[in-house]
Amino acid sequence: MTTTIPFAAFRSRDFRLLWFGNFVSLTGTEMTRAAVSWHILELSGGDPLALGAIGAARLVPLVLLALGSGVLADAIDRRRLMIGAQIAMMLCSLALALTANLGLAALWTIYTVTALAAAANTLGIPARQALIPSLVPREHLAGALSLNIVSWQLATIVGPTIGGLLIEYGGVGLVYWVDVVSFTAILLALLLMRPRPIAAEKRDISLQAAIEGLRFVWRTPLIWSTMLLDFLATFFSAATTLLPIYAQSILNVGPQGMGMLYAAPSVGAVIASVICSIWGAGNRQGPLLLWAVAIYGLSTVIFGLSTNFALSLLMLAINGAADTVSMVVRGNIRNLETPDELRGRMVAVNMLFFAGGPQLGEIEAGIAARLLGTQLSVALGGLACVIMTGIVAAKVPVLRNYTNGRRSLAESTSVAAAS
Repeated sequence: MTTTIPFAAFRSRDFRLLWFGNFVSLTGTEMTRAAVSWHILELSGGDPLALGAIGAARLVPLVLLALGSGVLADAIDRRRLMIGAQIAMMLCSLALALTANLGLAALWTIYTVTALAAAANTLGIPARQALIPSLVPREHLAGALSLNIVSWQLATIVGPTIGGLLIEYGGVGLVYWVDVVSFTAILLALLLMRPRPIAAEKRDISLQAAIEGLRFVWRTPLIWSTMLLDFLATFFSAATTLLPIYAQSILNVGPQGMGMLYAAPSVGAVIASVICSIWGAGNRQGPLLLWAVAIYGLSTVIFGLSTNFALSLLMLAINGAADTVSMVVRGNIRNLETPDELRGRMVAVNMLFFAGGPQLGEIEAGIAARLLGTQLSVALGGLACVIMTGIVAAKVPVLRNYTNGRRSLAESTSVAAAS
């Protein structure tokens, strides 16, 4: 099908600009994400709770601004909104760089700047997703959305790896400065683009409309169970926030090894994406989803207890692969089973689950690590993920028995990207 040929989207000049600029900017953002964790580790003396608190700094702006950011993306010029969001994020990275180089960095400054950057990012995400249809022909839209997933996965591999090297040889301040420069790529791309205008469709923006969307999700077990699985998995198995401790104290691999640990899940995710595109979904997508989440939890258990660097990398790669399969199937089920007139509101609800789980999980991981120790807390979190998956499978038969073989996972990847 032409809609699943990803590289056809690159025929569009504006999409090529956006993809490249976004990839460079995302790479810088992922570098800073790793550097911030290492910086907090240094300033806090290795306190896992301090690392977990970064999740709260990223979560609060998301909860407050998620729904409003969608309204803005439909009300004003999306390219200008993206430019404003990227400039705000660049200024946040500049603040991190200056405070680091001037010796003014403290935990409260990092948390504050991280929260401001998260707010800007939340405002920009819906605009970026909504802008893509104006950049490519309709028949190439699915491929464009697939390429968005690829750019993010590649950035999460390249960014932390380069970030770890830069921390080792130049400190966290150097990483922040490189991130500042990386924003010029996306800003230049946005300024050079000439997207075709799309007529905005008038929609009811009211509390009643929001309640209608919430009611649909609540009354559809197949929908809310996929959201619940997503939330539970990322809440209990949020090992990523503790990777600096593993790199420094458990695996003894330093900042360069930390960068490899951060990149490992994305390596697995890229491999899983390719395999899924070739093999397809089959007919038993419900069981496939449940097994993927269970494997996600089991790999977290093994990683949590591991003291071998190679085994830890392997488990994180499996973790990323399982998460990718889960994400694709979840997106497929939700979009196929949601009426078009309710899909936007369903996506808004899902955004809170999708992003809220990892951020709350970072807080939970920090608290549990302080109380139980890092390795035990991660292993128990993975075990809780497996147990909760079993409970959902037992209590929601409509998910356990869900079958649909009409779409391949290649198509589903594009659907998941849109959601």
